[in-house]
Amino acid sequence: MIGILHDFLALIYPDICQSCGNTLYRHENTICTYCLFHLPKTNFHSQQDNPVEILFWGRSDIYSATACYYFHKGSKVQHLMHRFKYRNQKQIGVAIGYNYGKELKASPYFNTVEVIIPVPLHPKKQKIRGYNQSEMFADGLAKALNIPVNNRVLLRTFFSETQTRKSRFARWENVKAIFDVENEELSGKHLLLVDDVITTGATIEACVNSLKKTPGVKISVAAIAFASS
Repeated sequence: MIGILHDFLALIYPDICQSCGNTLYRHENTICTYCLFHLPKTNFHSQQDNPVEILFWGRSDIYSATACYYFHKGSKVQHLMHRFKYRNQKQIGVAIGYNYGKELKASPYFNTVEVIIPVPLHPKKQKIRGYNQSEMFADGLAKALNIPVNNRVLLRTFFSETQTRKSRFARWENVKAIFDVENEELSGKHLLLVDDVITTGATIEACVNSLKKTPGVKISVAAIAFASS
């Protein structure tokens, strides 16, 4: 009976794939099976010295780093990220996080993570947008990995300009001193810092520098997408 009701409602209010716009089948959620198979996955979570890790060499003391997808202009991944960030489609981040979390759980570089920390938005920007996209991704990861999200320890203390169209140096100057760490007991833990898209890595670098004030922490990084040059 429930299945019949679902099929009837789907005729009137069809659930669509947030990537391609096609109608989802009953067993699909947010992104259709075809897109999940064909979106450009990096598989960096199973590779040491991958391009995301290399991005931070000589800049930040990071244990491991990864991103789920490659990001290119005009791609389905860009379309997904636009809907996620600016069209109130929060479920995109949660769904990607859950699917990717299952892969990270099987990775020797990420299966010891104890706490997930999303890159914070300034409260003013979060009020405008309605949610922090990194938290949505973190929530999906947490569900798959069965570990907690801590969205209190890392704070964005200044309202910075958008990073879009800024150079690497300008991005760093824009964020290098805008994060602070609350006094939380995270000493000695393996932390997973998560963001939506990694481009130059300036935001992640600034966050890592702040988190490293906590004694003995090991920091890994995961993002939904990596904008490779």
